[in-house]
Amino acid sequence: MTTTATDRKHASLLAARPGQVCSGHAVSTADGLSADDVLRLLEDLPSWSDWEGTSPGRRLRGAARVLAWLQTSPGTGWQERWTTAGGDEGMGWIDQLAAEDSRTRDVNLVELRAGLNWLFLARVLRPGYGYFAHTKAAFLFEHAPSVISPELFERVRLDAAASVTTTAREHTQARRALVKLALHTGKSLEDLDPEDFFEFRDWMTPRRKANKGLGTAWELLRRAGILTVSESLRSTTMRRGQQSPSELVDFYRIQSSTARQALIRYLEERSPSLDYNSLRSLASHLAGRFWADIEAHHPGIDSLEVPEDVAHAWKQRLRVVHMGNGRTRPRTTWLDTLTKVRAFYLDIQEWAHTDPSWVAFAVSSPVRRGDTDGIVKARQQATARMHQRVRERLPQLAILVDTAERHRDRHRALLDAATATPDDGVFAHDGQRYRRVVANVKDQPGGERYRGSDAVVAENVDTGTRIDLTRAEDEAFWAWAVIETLRHTGVRIEELLEITHLALTSYTLPKTGELVPLLQIVPSKSNEERLLLISPELASVLATIISRLRRANAGTVPLAERYDMHEKITGPPLPHLFQRRNTHRWDVISYTVVRKLLNDTVARTGLRDASGDTLTYTAHDFRRIFATDAVTGGLPVHIAAQLLGHHSLTTTQSYLAVFQEDLVRAYRSFLDRRRAVRPEIEYREPTEQEWQEFQQHFQTRKLELGDCGRPYGTPCQHEHSCLRCPMLRVSPTQRPRLVEIIRNLHDRITEAKMNGWLGEVQGLEYSLTKGKEKLANLDKAIRNSAGTLTDLGLPTLRTPSRGPIEPATPNGG
Repeated sequence: MTTTATDRKHASLLAARPGQVCSGHAVSTADGLSADDVLRLLEDLPSWSDWEGTSPGRRLRGAARVLAWLQTSPGTGWQERWTTAGGDEGMGWIDQLAAEDSRTRDVNLVELRAGLNWLFLARVLRPGYGYFAHTKAAFLFEHAPSVISPELFERVRLDAAASVTTTAREHTQARRALVKLALHTGKSLEDLDPEDFFEFRDWMTPRRKANKGLGTAWELLRRAGILTVSESLRSTTMRRGQQSPSELVDFYRIQSSTARQALIRYLEERSPSLDYNSLRSLASHLAGRFWADIEAHHPGIDSLEVPEDVAHAWKQRLRVVHMGNGRTRPRTTWLDTLTKVRAFYLDIQEWAHTDPSWVAFAVSSPVRRGDTDGIVKARQQATARMHQRVRERLPQLAILVDTAERHRDRHRALLDAATATPDDGVFAHDGQRYRRVVANVKDQPGGERYRGSDAVVAENVDTGTRIDLTRAEDEAFWAWAVIETLRHTGVRIEELLEITHLALTSYTLPKTGELVPLLQIVPSKSNEERLLLISPELASVLATIISRLRRANAGTVPLAERYDMHEKITGPPLPHLFQRRNTHRWDVISYTVVRKLLNDTVARTGLRDASGDTLTYTAHDFRRIFATDAVTGGLPVHIAAQLLGHHSLTTTQSYLAVFQEDLVRAYRSFLDRRRAVRPEIEYREPTEQEWQEFQQHFQTRKLELGDCGRPYGTPCQHEHSCLRCPMLRVSPTQRPRLVEIIRNLHDRITEAKMNGWLGEVQGLEYSLTKGKEKLANLDKAIRNSAGTLTDLGLPTLRTPSRGPIEPATPNGG
């Protein structure tokens, strides 16, 4: 830590007691001083005598009152007493001290706050981050830089002022973040390290506090050489890299060493053939939903062989998702989990045949084959739901596109009008009056400050609503750009965000010499690169995006790294097209932002689904809409598969939603094509003679044992060997006759064997086998008819001119 005059004074009073470090925080040399010695230290602080605020006497009285209050709390030092007294948990204790004094409350508050602030500046006390959540601390933010690392604070200020990417507002927030870090840790700026930033971030995250200025503060110290890191705070803390199979399994805290070892080895074996996102999903199913759930409800199991009752209870729990509000809902992916668990056990059993090291884990699977029988039906239902989404959204696409375009144009015009208006000036737009206001004024509805001093903010004169027009126009533009690009390309969301300026290329047609623009789609899910033809509409959208990025970056498209949240990797700096300015840097738009832009645009349309709920669009909906619209418009399905990057036509066909009118039109076209290639005589009205022949057919199919099921107009191919014929349907009334035939066959077989007629024996035995089969089937049908089966009757074939066909009766022939 850099030695200051105050530190030297502390050291002399403490007889060379050195500073210490506890949990990453510096312990002040004044922590063990008496109250009188602490008050003397305050007078040695820089700017103590120069400050024109509260008088020195009042400051000392305030500090003495705070120290006296702290002495009533247990602890070995001032900092421990401050923590025990709950000084960071609110300012109620100041009100209590003020109430004990006969002077007015305002006089007491000024005196006590002044004394406390100078105790912070003297490093006698270290405020927690919770303290800053309960007070504005304007004095500390203003004067701490002159006491703590004044030279470095000045360097940081000059760097921020010279930077074209850091606004004045962002620098102010970063300065306050640095003051909080220094006061809380007890360090100078020169001694701050990444762990201090991580602690501040971790304190804010569960409390949902905005990360104001922390990222900019990180960048300023990084540029000043204090933080020897190459990445941004976001990249360092949020963009975690890929985890190993053991780390993926250990996340679920598996207690069984046998199960843990088997799961890790299994993931290691599967990882070469899986992308990282699929590997994480597999670990989630096996280690999370399967084994961690079993250990949570049935602790003590140390073998992969799960008892039947435990497996049954797990399968029942798997079907339900318990939500945070106490309610439950059916789990839609429970069959996927069952399939993966069954594959886990079966794979180990198979590997154990060739690798003895797997033998110890080869046990019977708790998921039986019948448990996953419904997966085909579930996938069909998912496809049906997907098709229904397309049928609901495709007809409304024109409304969505028009809404996005009008919203973009309106906010562009509104921003231009506000930009041309001076501060506090009033202007009119679209029949409404607005007043331009200063950008650093708080937004009354949300209570949040605007992005920076360069933001253009306007207030509706009639309603009093304030709008950050810079942000609103930016969101309106990117919502339009996302929707237009998705609907004209059908790309996946990750492919959309990976489009760069370098992806625009061209191809010259060999015969005509025409230059055709192409868009290169980098490999994503299928790892297959492809080229898309750029339509005039898409070319206009991409050109508008490039022009916008160039205007904001001195004629160039800035380089930005893209973090793949699925693969957990950060790509190289590239001129991505879908990037926005995020405080002081340019970042590629995230999946969350894309979803928000789509949802906001749909909400403006007022569209509703069949149940009356607000219609929602996802990025993948545009992909399915693109495929359906292209194929129904005449594009061959195999060409559509190439455009979408599908290896199988089956995948593409599952994307295609069939509309009712398309179904009728396609079926009628099929009938017309079939009739065109068939003789016209097949489609005329039947004559009286032909109708009689059709009726006689049912008469001639009656046999002694029952009915013949041969098709109409076909001769008997078995030469009336009815007992052997599969088309014979035996009547229940003819069962005695069938039993007699079987008995006769036994006698004839015996006779043939006695006479040596071996050829006839073989034929008779075949007839006997078929006869017994028909008798068994007949008996089964008779038993069923006597049970719970219901006779539904047979439809009667009718004709307007000839009347119904009367049921035939056996002719005994």
